[in-house]
Amino acid sequence: MYMRKPFILILFIAIMTANINSQNPFFSEYKTPHGTTPFDKIKNEHYEPAFEKGIKEQEVEIDQIINNPELPTFANTIEAYEKSGKLLSDVGSVFFNLLSSESDDEMMEISQRLSPKLSEHSNNISLNENLFARVKAVYDKRNDSGLTPEQIRLTEKIYEGFENRGVTLSATDKEIYRTLSTELSKVTLDFGQNALKESNKFEMLITDEADLAGLPQSVRDAAKAKAKQKNKEGWMFDLSGPSYIAFMKYSDRRDLREKLYLAFSTKCVAGGEFDNQENVRKIANLRLKIAQLLGYPDYAAFSLKNKMAKNEKGVFNLLDNLYTAFAEKAKADVADVQVYASKLEGKQVNLQPWDWAYYSEKLQTEKYDLNDEMVRPYFELENVKKGVFGLATDLYGVTFKKNTDIPVYNPEVEAFEVFDANGKYIAVLYTDFHPRESKRQGAWMTEYKGQYKRDGVDSRPHVSLVMNFTRPTENDPALLTFDEVETFLHEFGHGLHGMLTECTYETLSGTNVARDFVELPSQVMENWLTQKEYLDRFAVHYKTGDPIPAALVNKLIDASNFNAGYLCYRQLSFGYLDMAWHTLKNPYEGDIKDFEKNAMIKTALLPVADGTNMSASFGHIFSGGYAAGYYSYKWSEVLDADAFAAFKKNGIFNKETAEAFRKNILEKGNTEDPMELYVKFRGQEPTIDALLERSGVKKETVTTPDNVAKGIDKKRTK
Repeated sequence: MYMRKPFILILFIAIMTANINSQNPFFSEYKTPHGTTPFDKIKNEHYEPAFEKGIKEQEVEIDQIINNPELPTFANTIEAYEKSGKLLSDVGSVFFNLLSSESDDEMMEISQRLSPKLSEHSNNISLNENLFARVKAVYDKRNDSGLTPEQIRLTEKIYEGFENRGVTLSATDKEIYRTLSTELSKVTLDFGQNALKESNKFEMLITDEADLAGLPQSVRDAAKAKAKQKNKEGWMFDLSGPSYIAFMKYSDRRDLREKLYLAFSTKCVAGGEFDNQENVRKIANLRLKIAQLLGYPDYAAFSLKNKMAKNEKGVFNLLDNLYTAFAEKAKADVADVQVYASKLEGKQVNLQPWDWAYYSEKLQTEKYDLNDEMVRPYFELENVKKGVFGLATDLYGVTFKKNTDIPVYNPEVEAFEVFDANGKYIAVLYTDFHPRESKRQGAWMTEYKGQYKRDGVDSRPHVSLVMNFTRPTENDPALLTFDEVETFLHEFGHGLHGMLTECTYETLSGTNVARDFVELPSQVMENWLTQKEYLDRFAVHYKTGDPIPAALVNKLIDASNFNAGYLCYRQLSFGYLDMAWHTLKNPYEGDIKDFEKNAMIKTALLPVADGTNMSASFGHIFSGGYAAGYYSYKWSEVLDADAFAAFKKNGIFNKETAEAFRKNILEKGNTEDPMELYVKFRGQEPTIDALLERSGVKKETVTTPDNVAKGIDKKRTK
């Protein structure tokens, strides 16, 4: 009788576990269009069991590779490793993507519990000497084993991955690496969650309509809707992009602009439960320790070795060249706004950071008779979608069809089937346009499923574009600013890179390329927005249907270089800050505000307000994958300007040019050296000339105008 109790209990637990597992959508084949993620069936309770099972499954798969009695080959080692961990990858892509776009407190708690487990699992694989021995055996014979170029490339990337994660370290150093990498994973997670929570915490409620002076009606309507959503009377402003940017541009209330600016610029650095100052130091110091453990002087040296820039010299070569080239224009831009502000106010204005957007907007309006509110009516979101999607159709023959049968993770999200010129299905695209408290700031492209070919089947990607654009109001649909349309085109360029890829192995497909190459397909798309021939195709007034006036298009084109020098210096300042944190040779324990001020002083064009700091919420470099890589935006800008010069020469919708870009850039992923791919498209290596011309900067202001291209050429390895 007593013996039966544990048996019955075990049987009951087994039945319940089987029942739970059968209800977990991650544990069965998705019965959805194109095998898309069944977001409508996934609950928070499903994640941890799925991660646990995914870890165990990959452990078995890795053991099978190690214990294979046959000699290591590409098929039984490299390819087997590439195929391992499917369940873990599936659940991870859903969980961590939603952690950024549709998060809640419970998911954040789950991520904290998962972080050490996933770090341990990753380290168990990457530090496994027996597994690495088999990988190395294939790597050593890769060039004389009859492998295809793509198979050789995959072998090299997997081998480099093991090297970069400490497999060649001594037993003692391996344990140190485990500890450091686990801690880094947790602190990085803490950083991102603090930034989201701190951003959501701030609200500025205005109850006196007089305090709205200067704000356009569309901005007022959006603020009123935001307040109503929070069950409050009045007009609410917060730190989300559309709200913050609009207030800083238009509000006549300098004191309120200052209040909002300081709230934005002191995020996670003013004390309190979400303060990130210690996390910034920890992340920078942990990265430094890991890099030095692996034999590098600093983290940048470790990170850059497989990038196009190759080393710190290559990065600073670019940054310093642009610093010199744009110096005159940057200073002139600030002087122009300073003079204008003083003239407007009838007295000397001591220009502060919270004044810049306000007076710049007014100067642009006076100089070009142009501002965001004049353009918004022609950039209604539905029309913009047609224009952005239509550009892909014009260039690559790609079409988009909305499919409401594809599950989505939020009612605002739309899902589209993507087809090539022959009507063949090639991808699923999700679009998520508006801010939510559950979504982090910014805009990004990501994947729920990458592209690969296996057993004769081309498994197509599921790509997502996530943004934070102006919401519709009670009176108007979503009317976008010029900058928001440009951001849409940017992220859509990343999306095309992910959707049009034609690779065999997921590790190499789509956007899995060097960080300083990945921005080329995105940034090149922005160029079309100042082309009249393109704007005429979709920019129509949302009420009247009238096309955007030619005069307004000309103003957009004329104003495209407005403040180009200031904006370049702003980006350079971020690049210098990033490199300062990641070229540290010794751990930093000082004040992060002092560190940042010293790192950015070279490019400072406006006074630095006391107590402000960007590092504490600089997600790109402290939680977003751009560590020692923020320079890539400017690096890719050189590439995209040079690339678009080919389109302008041959016609911006020229099919042959587009086909060359598709075949040599968008389809190739990381299957070849990025510079070699670029040369195949362009017929030459890039120079800085096209960027200078596009930005209205005189070529003779650059000391060595060919330096970027020559620098790349000299550092490139084959």
